[in-house]
Order: sequence, then C-alpha cells, then structure tokens
Amino acid sequence: MREVIKVNPNDNVAIAVVETGLPKGHVVEEVNVTTQSEVPFGHKVALTLIPKDAPVIRYGVAIGYAKEDLPAGTWVNEKNIYIKPSDEMNTTVAHKKLDYRFADREKPETRYFMGYRNSDGSAGTRNLLTLNTTVQCVEGVVNYAVDKIRRELLPKFPNVDDVVAVNHIYGCGVAIDGKGSDIPQRTIRHISENPNMIEGRMVIGLGCEKFNPERAFPDYPRDNVIMLQDCHGFAAMVDTIMKQAEVVLGQLNKRKREPIPVSELVVGMQCGGSDAFSGLTANPSMGYASDLLVLHGAKVIFSEMSEVRDAVHIMKDRMLNEDVVKKLDEEVAWYDDYLAQGQVDRSANTSLGNKAGGLSTIVEKSMGSVAKSGTSEIVDVISVGEKIRKPGLTFAATPASDFVCGTEQLASGITVQLFSSGRGTTYNLPYIPVLKVSTNPVLSAKWHDIIDVDCGRVLTGEETIETMGEAIFEFIIKIASGEVKTKSDTYGIYNALSVFNPAPIT
Repeated sequence: MREVIKVNPNDNVAIAVVETGLPKGHVVEEVNVTTQSEVPFGHKVALTLIPKDAPVIRYGVAIGYAKEDLPAGTWVNEKNIYIKPSDEMNTTVAHKKLDYRFADREKPETRYFMGYRNSDGSAGTRNLLTLNTTVQCVEGVVNYAVDKIRRELLPKFPNVDDVVAVNHIYGCGVAIDGKGSDIPQRTIRHISENPNMIEGRMVIGLGCEKFNPERAFPDYPRDNVIMLQDCHGFAAMVDTIMKQAEVVLGQLNKRKREPIPVSELVVGMQCGGSDAFSGLTANPSMGYASDLLVLHGAKVIFSEMSEVRDAVHIMKDRMLNEDVVKKLDEEVAWYDDYLAQGQVDRSANTSLGNKAGGLSTIVEKSMGSVAKSGTSEIVDVISVGEKIRKPGLTFAATPASDFVCGTEQLASGITVQLFSSGRGTTYNLPYIPVLKVSTNPVLSAKWHDIIDVDCGRVLTGEETIETMGEAIFEFIIKIASGEVKTKSDTYGIYNALSVFNPAPIT
C-alpha cells in the first residue's frame, strides 16, 4: 500500500496517505525519504532539500516558499513556509495548460432526468411552495405558518415536495441605495426565480420596510402580496397566509415529473471543510462529473473567489475569449478591493480546520478548489447573484463562505449542488438537493450516515477519478429525478440562507 502521493512530477513535496500518519525516522521507500519528524495524515513531507526562500511545489506550482532550509523528510506546514502576493507567486514555476477532457468526443446520446417543466421554460428538480420575504421582521410569523402548512395542508397535495421559507437578514436598517446594495437585492429577487421555486411563489412583507415588494419583486402580482401590518392580529396573519398557500398548493399539485434532457440541469460545485485530499480525490472526481455534464449540454457553476484567486492564471488558459478574461479581471479587482477595505488579505480564507487537514496556504487550497471545475472551457463569468446565462462551465464570482456561496449559487439558478468536504460539515439547503462528497476514507467512515459519495475510494485505489466522476454523474440524475434522497435530506438538517451584503448597515 502506498504511503504518500506525489501529485505532479515537478513536486518537491508529497502527501501522507497513511491514516495514522508517518512516524519520525520512518523510511518512505517509494520516494526514498526518511522522515525528520512525525508527518500527520494528509500533510506534506519534503522529498528533497528545499532551500530557504525556494518554492515549495505541489500540483506543479509554488504553494509557498520556505522560511528556512527544509531538509528531505521535513514535515512541511504553515509554520515553515510563507506566501507572496498573488501576482508574484507563480511567475517562476511553469504550469501545464489543461486540455479539455472530452474535446474529441462526439455529442452523446441525450440523457434525461425526471423533473418539473416551468411556465417560463426552465426546469426544476423540486416542486416547492416558497414563502419569499422582503424583510427579516416577518421571519417568525412565516416560520410559524410554514410549520402549520406542512402539518395541515401539505398532506392533501401529494405532488408537492415541500413548503419552504426564503428568509434573509435584509430589508430594513440598510443603505438601500448605497454602494453594493444591488448585490443583496438581486440575490433575493433571483432566488425567488430559481427553477425549483418560481412556480410556487408567495411574497410576505411587513409594510414599512425599505426593501418593499415593489422593489424586491417587481414582476410579482401585487394582489397576491401579503403585508402583515394590514392584518388584524397574529391569527389573521397566519390565516391569510394559509388561505393563499392552499390556492398555490392546488396549482402545484397539478404538476408531475416528466422526462427533461440533462442539458437543462443547472449544477453548482462547492467545497467546505477542505483538506489536502480535496484536490486529489473529491474535487477532481466532481470535476470529471462537471465535464460530463458540460458534454451533455448542461450548465455548471463553480465559485469561491478567494479560494480560486491564486489559480486564476490557470483559469485564464481555459477561457472562451478575451471578453471572459476581462470580466474575470474585473471581478478579481473588485474582490481584492473589498478585502483591502476590511484590511484583510486572501490568506484569511484558510481556516484552522483546513490547516489541520494539511492545507498550509491559500495557494495550496486554491489549486485543490479549482479542480472541481474539471477541464472544460470556461464560457462565462458572472457577478455575485447574477443568473447563469450560458450552457457549459461558468465561474460565479461569489465569496468563499459555504453559506454565502451556496446562497449566491442558488440565486444564479442551480437546481442541484455537489459539496465536497475533507474535515466534515453538516451544510445543507432545503431548496435544492445537495450531494455531500467526502475526500478521504476517515471522514466517510466517521460520517457514514451523512456522506453520500465516498471519494476516499480513489485514495485507497478502489476507484479512479474517472469511475468516481461517472458515478457522481449518474447519482446527480437520480437525485434530480427524485428517485433517491440525499442523506442530509432524509434527516431534514438544513442551514439558513446568508445573502452577501457589502453595502452599509444604517
């Protein structure tokens, strides 16, 4: 059994894949190195002497520079390496341009999933009654009503998958026309237009908020908006919501799943609680599935600006044209300025859990993160909360926070999401299926009742990136069709939305 993995022939570090780690003084025969200290599971060991200020190379690129001489066998981690500004990191280390994995393949036979056709032509994977709010003030009443609808009304309408509240911390006490205010506003509006929600929308407001229904949902019929300040007491509020909900449920119940081409799926790629194996197992497997989806004509989004910031030089090699490159440059500049205003840099992204899992720098994390985009051509770049426009692979310039990224991808129109993790996270959303993918066998065994796909099997040699990617692709179709539930959906564990708001709070 192998003890370490070297990702690229040019690498001067390898990753320990023995679950108990490598003990001090251990001879790693496959690379002919004796460890100078214990090297934990998932962490890096130097394969040769790395002189002070020389690059530490993983994935064939510099992920950092040595603070001191690092002899062969040294445990390489965040304490003995440093990084430079993004534009200085990989000017001396060559990278190989990725070839499109399926460039020479003929267009495959049309595949179908069983989904819901919407009146606007889009296709959903769920048939939901959604209570969209204009302001946080109404959340308590809306949550009460949702519980009551689920208990008393939903059983009468078997073709409706669920009733959900679309709550958010926005709507009043904000600079409604301030710089950056367009981001949360279009996010909230576009979430209500997600293909899983658009057919069953309700709008609930308070009555005195800045983000009023006219501004929030300009195309929604005013006669169907419920304003709580117009109701005579709490009971009347709930009764009004219940009556309208029953009407909408009746309409939704007439819908049934029908065969829809896979080309009409919109799939989001995300990772959280990442570790050193993210870029070796789960993310490349998701990337292979992404390439398969693109081959079938689907729309795929990958995101997380601060996590791909140090891989943009690789992303640019894959972009459709100079207009797409220019748009990426604009988004990178915007986000760099946003971080500078808060007096933080990109390194703030890497969490304590990431480091414990072997990710020493944000550059190393970036290289693993971008792997989930596969090798396809990047046809578009969209701003935070904008809707996806084109078939193929799109980069959405969202923040990297799991909850913010998930919220913003939802606004962009995803109807299924893949979420990889190496450390473990219980993240899930009630609006779309979220497939949890583990990077290593330790997490898969520990969280056997939460993880949907075990990509740790790539690490053990039981599967390959290709076979895991194909399995994920097939699983997406089953999940989108409602044939099976994700494990998190089975337990009903869900997180709240987190709308990105860079504008001032007043």
